[in-house]
Amino acid sequence: MTRSATKVLTAVVLALAAPAGFGAAASAAPPAWVPLPAAQVAAAVTAAHSAQAISFARTNFRRPGQPDPGVITVADTGVPAYTLDPAFVRGDGDGRVAVLEYVAVVARAQDGRTATIQAAPDAQAGWRVGSVLSGDDETRLATRLPAGAVLLDEPQINGWYALGADGVRLLQASLPQTPVGAFVPLPDYQRQVHDRYADKQPGSRYQRDGGLGFAQHPETAAAGTPGWWWLGLAGLLVIVLIVWFARRKSPTRHEEFKITAGNP
Repeated sequence: MTRSATKVLTAVVLALAAPAGFGAAASAAPPAWVPLPAAQVAAAVTAAHSAQAISFARTNFRRPGQPDPGVITVADTGVPAYTLDPAFVRGDGDGRVAVLEYVAVVARAQDGRTATIQAAPDAQAGWRVGSVLSGDDETRLATRLPAGAVLLDEPQINGWYALGADGVRLLQASLPQTPVGAFVPLPDYQRQVHDRYADKQPGSRYQRDGGLGFAQHPETAAAGTPGWWWLGLAGLLVIVLIVWFARRKSPTRHEEFKITAGNP
């Protein structure tokens, strides 16, 4: 059911204060992320209430084998979701760890099933609904954030962190690289993601050669084990299959519904 934009309540806005449970950050340190103003969160929530967005959510609920969702209710609040800034991964940024990825707004079917409408910033439209995912991971995990922290997505491991001004704590992941709940200071986290992804970003040789996941470039692997780099590729395939299986079997998995103009 479409909610009037005049009924959109103040959405979740997470300030840039040092979060409880995280160490005290240096006062002169640059911000780890740019907080999303309340008015912008509300605008994203309004976009999620559009007839088109609800139609996309309905299509997501109607996946094969699923019953008709009946009346769909869309939440009046949204959760900003951030992702790693490529410059942070490379180690040549200005101190910003994350950039806004989208605002997550929960849609609920009449039988209680949930889906997440993703409203992403758009230079022309302001906010655009580009996909709908099954489940309500972002909203559920936001309840576990310390004061002043935001949700950080590391999609390569299907992972979510609480990002504070001075570090991260892993909340959940299909392929955790650190223990769930352990605090990792930002300098250490930067070194970790640099080692994992710095040579695998868009435009890299790794990407141009069709690389996936965390595997080494074949030439790098071959340099250490001549003639055996194909074993690394086989291991990569196993990792990809594990991630796929975990996402399929997880009770809170997100199954992305790609938006096309012809969807009902």
